[in-house]
Amino acid sequence: MTKRIDRLERAGLVTRRRSEDDQRGRIVALTKPGRELIDRAFTDHLRNERHLLDVLTPTEADSLETLLTTWLSRMEHPRPSHGE
Repeated sequence: MTKRIDRLERAGLVTRRRSEDDQRGRIVALTKPGRELIDRAFTDHLRNERHLLDVLTPTEADSLETLLTTWLSRMEHPRPSHGE
């Protein structure tokens, strides 16, 4: 993690400062260029998601949403297996 943050800091995308509560900890924050990069990446991500979903019919998109919602729920709250 430290090496990745070092690279982001060298690129001017984040700043790092000591935590006031815990001198061992560091607070990492996005710089203005870092926020702009994240905003662009998020916009691109949403555009790509829309492109992927546009090939589905409304019924297919509803089915996909139902399936993904079920999958996420089970990942967040796994059911015990039959052997347990």
